[in-house]
Amino acid sequence: MARYVELHRDNPEPRVVAQVVQMLQDDALIAYPTDSCYALGFALDSRTGAGRIRRIRHLDERHHFTLVCSDFGQLGEFVKLSNPAFRSIRAATPGAYTFIVPATHEVPKRLAHPHKRTVGVRIPDHPLVRALLRELGRPLVSSTLLLPDETEPLTDAWTIKERLDHEVDAVLEAGECGTEPSTVVDFSGAAPEVLRVGAGDPSPFE
Repeated sequence: MARYVELHRDNPEPRVVAQVVQMLQDDALIAYPTDSCYALGFALDSRTGAGRIRRIRHLDERHHFTLVCSDFGQLGEFVKLSNPAFRSIRAATPGAYTFIVPATHEVPKRLAHPHKRTVGVRIPDHPLVRALLRELGRPLVSSTLLLPDETEPLTDAWTIKERLDHEVDAVLEAGECGTEPSTVVDFSGAAPEVLRVGAGDPSPFE
């Protein structure tokens, strides 16, 4: 049964944040709110998180997991960015965007695209997520909480607990969150390509 964890959105309680991070370090899978919508997340060194999300969402190995980072300093260890990509991504973050970029060898193979060696990266604009990332000290590996055969992501914490009570270890509640997935922009080719229009304004990349 999933633990239901309530936190203040703008000033999350440090003691509770530390408890959630301890769960992540113990290989937990959590559902948490972001500036776009709810996501599923696990610690970078988890051996089970990717498989659990693939089962919940019915995903194959080509799915791009997203490294959710607190800032550019944390992101730089895991991805390779050209100067134009760096400037474009920096101008748009923090915000409701996911960027597909080449991964470094610091990204475990099970999390990157098997053929392209690319990975999603995201720097969200949400106080709770930033607090979790500061305490964790590493990126959170995530995927939008969009269930199979559904067109809209889940956005209500109690509904998520009812539906995924035996699939996740904790559901975080922090008031209102976004209702749209992030906008996805692929920077792995010669020019940026908008793959999904979501909460972030796609016009800077079109």
